[in-house]
Amino acid sequence: PGGWFGEGTALKRESYRYNIQALRRSLVAGLHVDTFHWLLDHSIGFNRFVMNQLNERLGQFIAAREIDRMTNPNIRVARSLAALFNPVLYPGLGAVLRITQQELAYLVGLSRQRVNEALNTLAAQEAIRVEYGGLRVTDLQALRSRVF
Repeated sequence: PGGWFGEGTALKRESYRYNIQALRRSLVAGLHVDTFHWLLDHSIGFNRFVMNQLNERLGQFIAAREIDRMTNPNIRVARSLAALFNPVLYPGLGAVLRITQQELAYLVGLSRQRVNEALNTLAAQEAIRVEYGGLRVTDLQALRSRVF
């Protein structure tokens, strides 16, 4: 909830090149590209917002490349989960992430079975709690830094 995407495409006035699929009922709003550029030209606050979004997105991209290179699947799952709790990119998330193990497996690049094992390990370490329909993060700092 409250997430934003597509600012790079809007800056370049290109068509969006990626598939977007809502996994749940969602309310989605669009900002016309001309309005986007008008705001860039007339609002320092909007410029700062977009610059901050791009900076966070760059950090997310670099972290994702680092996570992809990790050989420990438990750490890969932990770091990938932690990345989803970025308060700038995903401001309305809270402590519960509504995601299936299969969806998480797609994001992390592991099998659903291996993600299940990693989630059990993270739960045993009390970093998360697996709940019906998702998981609750109980120790975000552990997901970001602990070796599992």
